Amino acid sequence: MDTQRVDAIVIGAGAGGLCAAARLAHGGLHTLVVDDKSRLGGRASTEEIDGFKVNIGAIAIEFGGVFEETFHTVGAPLNIRAPEPASSFFIDGRLIDVGRGGWSLLLGQLTKQASRILEKFADARSGNLPDGRQSTEDWLKGYTSNATVHAIFRNLCAAIFACNAAELPARAFLTYFTSKGAFKKFGFCPDGTIGVWESLATAIKRNGEVWLDTPATEIHTADGRVTGVTVQRNGAPVRIDTDLVISNAGPKATVALAGEAAFPADYVAKVRTGLRPAANIVINIASREPLVNHPGIVTFGKTRRLCNMANLSATCPELAPPGWHLYVAYAVPVPALGDFDSDSEVELALADLRDQFANFAQAKILSIRVMRDDWPAQRSCAGYDLPRETSIEGLWCVGDAVKQYGNGGTQACAETAKIVTDAILATRPRLPQASRI
Repeated sequence: MDTQRVDAIVIGAGAGGLCAAARLAHGGLHTLVVDDKSRLGGRASTEEIDGFKVNIGAIAIEFGGVFEETFHTVGAPLNIRAPEPASSFFIDGRLIDVGRGGWSLLLGQLTKQASRILEKFADARSGNLPDGRQSTEDWLKGYTSNATVHAIFRNLCAAIFACNAAELPARAFLTYFTSKGAFKKFGFCPDGTIGVWESLATAIKRNGEVWLDTPATEIHTADGRVTGVTVQRNGAPVRIDTDLVISNAGPKATVALAGEAAFPADYVAKVRTGLRPAANIVINIASREPLVNHPGIVTFGKTRRLCNMANLSATCPELAPPGWHLYVAYAVPVPALGDFDSDSEVELALADLRDQFANFAQAKILSIRVMRDDWPAQRSCAGYDLPRETSIEGLWCVGDAVKQYGNGGTQACAETAKIVTDAILATRPRLPQASRI
């Protein structure tokens, strides 16, 4: 077996893995990224279908916060265009722009109990939060029975966390909207979401390498410490020796790669029972006629499964052939944290699209992707995250199963990368040049 050595290896070229690798490479560690797919981005990548640049999962990138700071830190350009207005609600065929009025404007039009709900948001900002056992749905029931308000909260939970309001802890929901980014300002990449990952990969290659089509097959450990990774490269096994491994493959896959016997029993138990993968349905739509006159993302009111939809080509016409509009709609099944019938849930989402848009019949479905099981929308729902430490020295996890409480999306993945790499770089000297690939 060919044997090589690096300062650090990152398993998985998704959001958390690439952010971590870029930070390590920038910090002086020669870093190797491996991924079993042929393209960057993991569950937030892009593919081409009939001339359209279609995103596989995440489509919108938040401005500000750790994600944008990562690009500035490592010297990678972040090519993002912001729609204006960025987000609105689409309720009963009417667009409601809450960019200036926020929750007060929206809820004030729907329920007499708006002030009570807003008071609870104010309480949350001051740290007075419900415990993690009460669901968002049950929390909201304490203040209003308005069906439209409940539908909006359900669809916000679905759009951001890929779960239903009955499944998301109210503490996580309120934490996100009162102390996290809350997706107030975001944009789309004119190259598809993969464009931002290609920018990070360029930064990584200044002091490292990225190997695609290269699955990790085993994580090696000895005496409670990580010692390397075996990968399958060009049809042959390659042993990569290192004492630093960051896994963006999720805790479940990480344990499988290293073997349960390498971990303490309590950590294995957490991985077996603590993770709550969240599912969604991604529908990419091409249309000759505009479906909605809004350049950003619209969140729906009363629907069966549909939660939101983005108008990508309004801001980034490069994503679609001339004369076409490109949209992506998201739906979340019931349940999203358990088993469901994919075909039935897709049909309910399509029925919602037909109900919301009178001219939907002329549109063309480019792809429908159900993200679930080992390829979920979120490896663990907010409020059910595991620690980033694995109990094996030198082996860390990043990504959307080890998020900070109440965070979500690519911003949350970037945050895990910063926390882990800050801890590593604070104590780790550069290894000699001779030790590198």
